Amino acid sequence: MRIGIGTDHVGFAYKKEISDYLKDLGHEVVDYGTYSTERTDYPIWGSKVARELVAGNIERGVLICGTGVGISLSANRFQGVRAVVCSEPYTAKLARAHNNANIIAFGSRVIGIELAKMIVEVFLTTEYEGGRHQQRIDELDDDDFLCGMKE
Repeated sequence: MRIGIGTDHVGFAYKKEISDYLKDLGHEVVDYGTYSTERTDYPIWGSKVARELVAGNIERGVLICGTGVGISLSANRFQGVRAVVCSEPYTAKLARAHNNANIIAFGSRVIGIELAKMIVEVFLTTEYEGGRHQQRIDELDDDDFLCGMKE
């Protein structure tokens, strides 16, 4: 699988380890930055990965900042992106199985690196169940529904 990874300066320390772990699992990793610990803004990196996902250049994304929240918010501004913050594997599993999440985010200030690896692996190996869950995914992609024009 082709996976994009993006971090701000706070998540930078985890990026190499997660990238190497993904490669060890047999995935191709595309690094969208940041490339140092110099202070930078998370929206830059979350949106880069989201744009590449929407364009079809990657199949999934991994985002890392201090908490995972800010960088996931920036990614979720793009239609078709379903970025979810996970601090444990169970949420990662259900985010894939029920919500067809396509980007995982986590915080380097919240979880340790080994737990991050476990979360990423569960996220990448869990299949979307479809079925009864698909209607909700369709609603997320329906502008009229989201604007309150449909119920």
